[in-house]
Amino acid sequence: MDAARVAPLLCAGITTYSPLRQYNVGPTTKMAVVGLGGLGHMGVKLGAALGAHVTMITTTPSKGDDARALGAHDVIISTDPEQMKAAATRFDFILNTIPVSHEIDGYLQLLGRSGRMVIVGALTPMPGFVGMNLIWWNRAVGGSAIGGIPETQEMLDFCAAKDIYPDVEFIRMDQVNEAYERLLKNDVRYRFVIDMSHGL
Repeated sequence: MDAARVAPLLCAGITTYSPLRQYNVGPTTKMAVVGLGGLGHMGVKLGAALGAHVTMITTTPSKGDDARALGAHDVIISTDPEQMKAAATRFDFILNTIPVSHEIDGYLQLLGRSGRMVIVGALTPMPGFVGMNLIWWNRAVGGSAIGGIPETQEMLDFCAAKDIYPDVEFIRMDQVNEAYERLLKNDVRYRFVIDMSHGL
């Protein structure tokens, strides 16, 4: 594998691969990925490679073309009430990669019967949600952290076989501060990799 691009697989790659495997995402799965960033773009690539029908859910219309280039079959703009209403009960599985606290009721309504949403991005307290959105349709919300060594090896073998890598931008060590400022502005597609081959 291309060692320069493997490192993000050990973070974003396994973080998104683990719940896909846990919930048996595959050719019969209607899957959505919420948020197109460092985690979300890997969720799209891995879901598509596993054979799922992948829909990207984003607040940013301009990310639609990016999502399709990464392997998404459809795109939903979450700020468009008509699009969200039309997608009600459509999905078996939602991978939620939003990295900040956010409301989840709107996404729960997109799950079909016994659908599952797994949160992998938000680490801070989350707002409450309407219990009926879970109870009535036997839905569930869960979380997933980074996988263990055997699952990480499985993910690497899968990515090697399918030629899957994260989309990265290479930076020099003296560009770290600039990269951090860009990260705060959500201005990275989709992972930074520090090239130390030329020294510090």
